[in-house]
Amino acid sequence: MTKILVVEDEAIIRTALRKLLERNKYEVSEAPSVREATSKFQLNDFELIISDLRLPGAPGTDLIKLAGDIPVLIMTSYASLRSAVDSMRMGAVDYIAKPFDHDEMVMAVKRVIGKSSAAKRDQTPNTDGSKVTGMIGTSDVMKKLYSRIAKVAPTDATVLIHGETGTGKELVARSLHEQSRRHKELMISVNCAAIPETLIESELFGHEKGAFTGAASTREGLVAAADGGTLFLDEIGELPLEAQARLLRVLQEGEVRPLGSVESRKVDVRLVAATHRDLRLLAQEGKFREDLYFRIHVIQIELPPLHERGRDVLLLAEALLVKYSHQFNKPLLKLSPEAIQAITTYSWPGNVRELENAMQRAVILCEDEREISHELLGIDLDLVRLDEEEENPYFRAGSSLGRSRSAHQDPHEDLSLEEYFQRFVLEHQDTMSETELAKKLGVSRKCLWERRQRFGIPRRKAGDSK
Repeated sequence: MTKILVVEDEAIIRTALRKLLERNKYEVSEAPSVREATSKFQLNDFELIISDLRLPGAPGTDLIKLAGDIPVLIMTSYASLRSAVDSMRMGAVDYIAKPFDHDEMVMAVKRVIGKSSAAKRDQTPNTDGSKVTGMIGTSDVMKKLYSRIAKVAPTDATVLIHGETGTGKELVARSLHEQSRRHKELMISVNCAAIPETLIESELFGHEKGAFTGAASTREGLVAAADGGTLFLDEIGELPLEAQARLLRVLQEGEVRPLGSVESRKVDVRLVAATHRDLRLLAQEGKFREDLYFRIHVIQIELPPLHERGRDVLLLAEALLVKYSHQFNKPLLKLSPEAIQAITTYSWPGNVRELENAMQRAVILCEDEREISHELLGIDLDLVRLDEEEENPYFRAGSSLGRSRSAHQDPHEDLSLEEYFQRFVLEHQDTMSETELAKKLGVSRKCLWERRQRFGIPRRKAGDSK
């Protein structure tokens, strides 16, 4: 039976929560404070700790460090953005507002325990080695990414990295190289979109003297320069068809022939390619060689956009804040509550690169010695602000900070709020953006995203950000 520790100083709430969890087949222990919890119990004996934020003596967030890998779910009567974000930033697995709905609490407990069990099953001995140098993130999608890289890197398999602009495709490519047997050799990076079409073949494959006008001397290409190491072709979808044919020969025959030469040279190169485009669609349209597509599509690594990485965005923002504070000789700055709100609810269409630019600009322009305001980030808070919770019937009745679930259902339909939410999203997501959906439902974009995750409703990819 799953063991849960409840740390709550109000005896009535503590007893009610214990009875609720025991009715749902959990084994529950109680403590009124952090001190009594740590003196009376071994925290690692539990699968989950549920703690009030405000406790006599030490706050409930102290249990996060004391519990190690045991997930801590924070309860708070102070359902402010600041307290919730601070708890998550300190490592709380989730938070819930008091007074909480019983079904909501049970659902949160099941979700947290389920994720924790899945994470334990997926753990590999090479946890540190699977991290991507320069990447920050502890979300589930990033953990899967680290695991995939750790499995693929030691092989010589060709890898295709797919992801939106600014998601860190080159960081993944470099991590693949550094964790491979080729790590002592060179990794040559080529941005196929940055080289003029008339020069790309010469740059990649080299040329002999006099091969074309302007070829005053023999030149080795970048493919040959990567011999023994890794060749990273960023934006491979921009590669001209003629160059694609030459690249296919490199992959199939393991040899390269410079322009104007009658002799080929053997090369041992591992190819890692990246693109933000749909290569399969390009192949169907005749804009990308189908045989090359199947040749490079051995292993595909999908990079998640920043808006799908949950609280990683705040971890990244704070790391960048430290970086640029040092770089520009500023005191260590903090994010204001409004800035945190803007960062965690904005969709970041430019992904990590856009966030990095925003943080750099904010640090440079900041005249306050303590806080970064949302205005300095260049984000329009009106477009991403949380709606007024207390004036919002849907939010009060059914959201993750909700109270009760009753009076606002359609009287003509016997629908729960969860069923109403799912039906509304499924019926309208093809005609509304995420912003419009959130406004109609009376919730924030962040709340909409969280409920999509909870109910397993995939986010519509096209036109969902305005």
